Amino acid sequence: MEDVLDLYQQPFDPLRPVVCMDETSKQLVAETRLPISAQPGRAQRFDYEYERKGTADVFMFAEPLRSWRWAPVTERRTRIDWALKVRELVDVHYPDALVIRLVMDNLNTHSPASLYEAFPPEEARRLAEKLEIHYTPKHGSWLNIAEIELKALSTQCLARRIPHLDALRHEVAAWETNRNASNVAVHWQFSTSNARIKLKHLYPRIQP
Repeated sequence: MEDVLDLYQQPFDPLRPVVCMDETSKQLVAETRLPISAQPGRAQRFDYEYERKGTADVFMFAEPLRSWRWAPVTERRTRIDWALKVRELVDVHYPDALVIRLVMDNLNTHSPASLYEAFPPEEARRLAEKLEIHYTPKHGSWLNIAEIELKALSTQCLARRIPHLDALRHEVAAWETNRNASNVAVHWQFSTSNARIKLKHLYPRIQP
């Protein structure tokens, strides 16, 4: 926990950016009947029946100190999908960075081993050397700022029926563009000193 909290206190460094990463699934749902449009004094109405169209995965990469986020959408949640997005993060979004300090949970797909499953050893090694991974502790996903961004995305964009993958990608991309253009920031205040006071019960007791 303190490793991540101390990282959040580091000053902005474009050559060693702090990027938080998380992901969530989205159920694709189509209407079985056309909704009734909103009228003056009456909200839009939907039929309770719907048709399941499978699921998709939404990644979230966020650099809090730059007020930037990137939310690519994939069909599946696999090691290969994660590896492909990490390569894009490294080569497209941070080509000049010496190292990317990546904060994420320890889901089994979130590992350098996934890079070796997706790419030849030389390429996997190149990418792995660009990452400095900081895992959030078990039951400590609240430490990941990307989770805050996913909550905003879910509330502002995903809390409705979206019928297919293309529509989901379009909607998420529009949300991402607008949020980045608005320079929406996350002001993280919780520090290691706060944790040692407020979360004292999580620390081992040392007997005198």
